[in-house]
Amino acid sequence: MGEGVDKKERPPVKDWMSIVIFDGRGGVRRLTEEEETQPYAAPQKGFVLIAGNARSPEFKVWLREELGDFNSDMLSVPSTRTRCVVLEDKAMVVLRVPRPNASPDDIGRQLLSLWLEKGRVIVSSELNIADFLGVAQWQQSHHAPLTPADLVARLGLRAADRMEPLIERLGDNLDTIEENLMADRKVEVRAKLSHLRRSLISFRRLIWPQRDVLNTLEIEDLSFFSPRDRIRLREASSRSARLGDELQALSERAVLVHEQILDTRAEQMNKTMLLLTAVTVILMPLTVISGVLGMNVAGIPFADSGNAFWIVTGFLAVLALGLYLLMRRVKWL
Repeated sequence: MGEGVDKKERPPVKDWMSIVIFDGRGGVRRLTEEEETQPYAAPQKGFVLIAGNARSPEFKVWLREELGDFNSDMLSVPSTRTRCVVLEDKAMVVLRVPRPNASPDDIGRQLLSLWLEKGRVIVSSELNIADFLGVAQWQQSHHAPLTPADLVARLGLRAADRMEPLIERLGDNLDTIEENLMADRKVEVRAKLSHLRRSLISFRRLIWPQRDVLNTLEIEDLSFFSPRDRIRLREASSRSARLGDELQALSERAVLVHEQILDTRAEQMNKTMLLLTAVTVILMPLTVISGVLGMNVAGIPFADSGNAFWIVTGFLAVLALGLYLLMRRVKWL
């Protein structure tokens, strides 16, 4: 622990930082409040996880004492981008995970900023890292991460675990939209499809950078990474890539549904225009004939006949019926 700040002025360590010891053989132990105030060291084959509250001023002071101003600022300053930065034989990784109980409409991304070095991992986040990783279960099963890279891979897999049910719900929503489209409820479908496509874009912005970060970390030449570590990172990256492929497939399906809606609307418009055109074709000659016969000039046929109105009306009706049957025959109607 750093000595730059009087410990008496700080709140209890448990309020802003927790320390977990990994023995490198699958075992894990969380230090008690009394042990956290004493000097500690990483096991010979394991490492130490130090998880702090990103909003805590005490934790930010501790970071400056341990890592210096530049590195501590990189770790503690909020960032909206997932990234991996290697500095000599150390690495800083920023991951984004959905908040607990998130919904596809509001995933509420939370940041995980990690500092990796031989024998130690520092995590700055608003998440409860011990609960997120399941440290209590590891204490019983003795299947805890063996190395810092293994821990990062587990974090990537946990993030994917939170994402997967949300992506499945997006797929179910798209299935419902397709069913509504077949049921001809287009007004409701258009609004839901637009919202779904925005959600898919948001998810893709979360998944693909995560995959790139894990890939970058895997190929970096860090001395404390073993071949097994790189395999574990590759597995986590592949999991993110698979989720990304599912999102891509959903996006393509959403595009097809959108095109189907546009085609349906265009077909409806064409039918409407065809009907209006047919009505115009039928009424236009009737209008011309009635207009000519209605001129107030001498020489109009049947002008002096008492049955002229019914004769002209019958002729126009027969003409309209003939035009209608002609358009039916050529399949305009």
